[in-house]
Amino acid sequence: MNNTTPIPSGKNIQRKWFVLDATGKTLGRLATHAASILAGKNNVLYTPYIDMGDHVIVVNCEKIVLTGMKADKKLYRRYTGFPGGLREESYVKLLARRPEAIMEQAIKGMLPKSKMGRQMATKLKVYKGPHHPHLAQQPVALEFHASNAPKPHHSQEHQAQEHHALRG
Repeated sequence: MNNTTPIPSGKNIQRKWFVLDATGKTLGRLATHAASILAGKNNVLYTPYIDMGDHVIVVNCEKIVLTGMKADKKLYRRYTGFPGGLREESYVKLLARRPEAIMEQAIKGMLPKSKMGRQMATKLKVYKGPHHPHLAQQPVALEFHASNAPKPHHSQEHQAQEHHALRG
């Protein structure tokens, strides 16, 4: 019986492709799930110093949600490189202008800040709308269930109808 742990090399890694649908999902929870797949933490041979991650495609990024009052208060800052060049943009304006940037920043912020983290980030593809150009790679749709996913608000009439239907 062989009691040695297999140490993978970075040469012959079989990378899979996954699709995550952002419709109605909370930004941070979807981002952590995507970052863990990009880092390869779902792989049984996960090694921290080797990029073992799979490719992740995020679709419908414009339908992402934030909890609480964050949609009104959240700001995205970037620096142009010139003196006094700090630019601020609210979440609402950035969502209207370029929703892919919100998802990319959230996921990239959860990856390691190193050469390997930047390499992992190259396997992330984010698209507005339900279509993407990676059908040839035969991506697998991933479902994940967020524990605090926003629930649709029902009117009191609808709740009363459900209550009476359950009672008989």
